[in-house]
Amino acid sequence: MTLDDVVRASNAVAQTAGRLDKIARLADLLRRATPDELDILIPFLSGTLRQGRIGVGWSVLQNLRTVEAAPESSLVIAEVDGCLQLAAASRGPGASVERQQRLADLFRRATRDEQDYLSRLLSGELRQGALESVVADAVARAAGMPAARIRRAAMLAGSLPAVGRVALVEGEAALDRFAIQPFRPVQPMLADSAASAGEAIDALGGEAALEYKIDGARIQAHKVDDDARIYSRNLREVTAAVPEIAEAVRALPARTIVLDGEAIVLGPSGRPEPFQVTMRRFGRRLDVDRLRQELPIVPVFFDVLLVDGTALLDEPLSRRAEVLGGITPAPLVVPRTTAANADDADAFLERAIASGHEGVMAKALSAAYAAGRRGSAWLKIKRARTLDLVVLAAEWGSGRRRGTLSNLHLGARDGERGGFVMLGKTFKGLTDEMLAWQTNRLLELEIARDGHVVFVRPELVVEVAFNEIQTSPQYPGGVALRFARVKRYRPDKTADAADTIATVKELTIGASGDRRIG
Repeated sequence: MTLDDVVRASNAVAQTAGRLDKIARLADLLRRATPDELDILIPFLSGTLRQGRIGVGWSVLQNLRTVEAAPESSLVIAEVDGCLQLAAASRGPGASVERQQRLADLFRRATRDEQDYLSRLLSGELRQGALESVVADAVARAAGMPAARIRRAAMLAGSLPAVGRVALVEGEAALDRFAIQPFRPVQPMLADSAASAGEAIDALGGEAALEYKIDGARIQAHKVDDDARIYSRNLREVTAAVPEIAEAVRALPARTIVLDGEAIVLGPSGRPEPFQVTMRRFGRRLDVDRLRQELPIVPVFFDVLLVDGTALLDEPLSRRAEVLGGITPAPLVVPRTTAANADDADAFLERAIASGHEGVMAKALSAAYAAGRRGSAWLKIKRARTLDLVVLAAEWGSGRRRGTLSNLHLGARDGERGGFVMLGKTFKGLTDEMLAWQTNRLLELEIARDGHVVFVRPELVVEVAFNEIQTSPQYPGGVALRFARVKRYRPDKTADAADTIATVKELTIGASGDRRIG
């Protein structure tokens, strides 16, 4: 398959508004790919690289954009992938120069349209073309099987390309191999938001399980006999950073187990420390023995997905909670109750906040565990209204903030069309320490500049508090945040986990909760 085939399809999808039309175009392209090409094509269509990040910064991209384009197309995607693989493998002294030279050679063989595509692919901007969910549906269309089958297999495998290849080459029956198993983490189930505990109870049918919302780091714990491993919400193994959690899991009575929960650092009084303190246990350079003494971390589990060979994903939450309580000591299980009215739910919320937690989770008792999905079966309720948004750009500061990137451009994820929808700007809530950190981090993500504005790859997630949501003709989503201020950065989350523009529009305007945008 030629790169030109991919570029034409990607451009057509970006210009197509209807989701079904996007899926049809992508399915047609997938049907034409060879098995080996699928491993390359599916990430390309999702706006990612099979190799992941390959160390290409803004300055390198700027240089690549000056390379003279080829007069006609000649590249096939296998050649492109081979070049990217060599560039990603460059290590040691001179690696950056070698990487840039390889990419420059690739760009000289590309047409202007292909160069533009490759630039956006390398910078992460292509996520505006087709989200992975759309590509998953396209794989299903091309393979002639239900989209839910593909999505479930991809969540359990942690890889859409692997599932896509099996579906398109071997057929639906072969997807049975993608079942939950120890040491292959699944994408975590995600929650939507509710404005109040009473609203959550109503939305969940008049009765729900309520749990303390632990403001820690999401973890997944896996065990087989004496081997226990801990994974982050991004499915990265972090066992070495939190050995005491692995020890606690190893002591559980089940022979095999997969648990979902949070890791949190507790202070001397037993109250939770701030999120940033917990995240120190997951830093890049760790003195684990010292940190273990200074910042002891504990797991708090709220779900069980597998026990002794029995998968529980499709069991109702009520059953999973019963199993969890039977195999896990009470101090390691999230405080939980069942409520059938707003008064009881509000009382539980008050107890959670009084205990130092940020709110509660309301969960449908009959709901299965939908790995990797955000839906209405889990609802988070916080006292303060917050959203997890993505930084799209930042402006250089003035006065005492001169020399730092200060005013952040904030965007919500567009779950239908892909990309991000800007909701406004803020420079409030930033400490000097946060300003210094975000300046360095945003410059690493820089993809372009326009005067005093630095545009960045949409990767950095920030939790933003706000007073209300207003209608606004100024922004493309038609809404804007009022009195937005930065609460904290969320390095544990990827941009795919940010809140969507649909969620923003569903949230109540104003503190009184009497109006909605919808």
